[in-house]
Amino acid sequence: MDSVGHKLLEVAKSQLGYHEKASGYTKFGDWYSTHVGKDPVYKTSAWCDMFLAWAADKAGVEDWTGQFAYTPDHAKWFKKQGAWGHKAEPGAIVFFSWSGGKSIGDIEHVGIVERVDGHTLHTIEANHNNALTRATRDISQVVGFGYPSKVKVKAAPAAPQTAQADQNYAPKHAAPPPAVKEIGKDVQAQVDAHTTAAHDPSAPSAPLPDQQAALTGLLAVVLFGTVALAVGKSKVKVPVSAPNVRVRKRGKHHRTPVELPAEVSVADMDAADASTQLMPVLSAEAAAKAEDQEFWGKIAELEEDVELAFWNTLHAAVSQNGSLETESETQSESESVLS
Repeated sequence: MDSVGHKLLEVAKSQLGYHEKASGYTKFGDWYSTHVGKDPVYKTSAWCDMFLAWAADKAGVEDWTGQFAYTPDHAKWFKKQGAWGHKAEPGAIVFFSWSGGKSIGDIEHVGIVERVDGHTLHTIEANHNNALTRATRDISQVVGFGYPSKVKVKAAPAAPQTAQADQNYAPKHAAPPPAVKEIGKDVQAQVDAHTTAAHDPSAPSAPLPDQQAALTGLLAVVLFGTVALAVGKSKVKVPVSAPNVRVRKRGKHHRTPVELPAEVSVADMDAADASTQLMPVLSAEAAAKAEDQEFWGKIAELEEDVELAFWNTLHAAVSQNGSLETESETQSESESVLS
C-alpha cells in the first residue's frame, strides 16, 4: 500500500456518507475556494478532486498529493513528479475516463484506491451520486494512477547559520562565572600572602580581603547551590580584621578594647597571631556588630579628647585662680605691715 495514500484513506473513511447541498454546495468546495482557488465559484463546483485536496491538508500530506480542482491538471502534476503509472495498488490516486480513453486529456473523474481485486478496483470517491461513497470500478475505465509516496518532496531548508551563531555567541571579553573552588583558591591565596608577610617582614605584602569582600564571596557561593555552599564554606576562611581588636591610640591615652563576638576570645586571637591557622569567617551579623563597635570606639576616642581638653582647661583656670588669690593675699599682708 502507498504509505501516503494510506493517510488519505483514513481521512476519507471518516467522511463517508457526506452529501452535497441542493445547490451543489459542499464544505470541501468552500474550503478550496478560501485556501487554494481563492474564487467563490468552487463552492458549488464538481468536488471529486477538491475533496482529495481537503483530505491531504487534514492528513498533512499535501506536498505529496498536490491540491487541484481540475483532474487532468492533477494527473499532469503526478507525471511531472515522476509518480505516474498504470499499476493498481491501495492508496494510489486513480483517474477515470468513462469513454475508455487512455490519454490525460480524457480524464473525467478521480478517486482513491482502497482495495484491488483482480481487474476490479474498490475505491472511495467524492461526488459519486452527489455524495462521498465507496465504489466498484473496472480497471478498463482507468487512465492511470498517481503514487503519492513516489513524489520527491524537498526537505525543509536548514536554519540559517547566523541563527545558530547568534545562539552560541558570547562577547570575546566575557568570561564564565568563577567556580566555587576558584573563589576559595583566590581568597586562600590572599590570606596566605598576608600571613607570610606578618611573619616575614621582607616578604611582599598582599591586601587582606575585608569583611565585605568575604561576605560578597559567600553570596556568590550561595548562588551556586547548596552543595557548592558547603564546599565554599570549607574552602573560604578569612581572619578577623586586626584593626577592630585591641588597638591603642598614640600617646599615653588609650581607648577601651573593642568587645569581641561571643564565639571569639582573646586567646583565640593570640593563637591566630602566633600561627598560620585561620579564624572562621564571621557571620554577617557579627561583622556588622564589629563595624558598629569600631564606630562607637572612634566616637569614644573623640569623647576622651573632649574630656581631656575640658580637664586641661579646668586645671588651667584653677591654677590661674590660685595664683590670683596668692597674689591678693601677699598684697594684703604688705599693706598690713606698712600700716
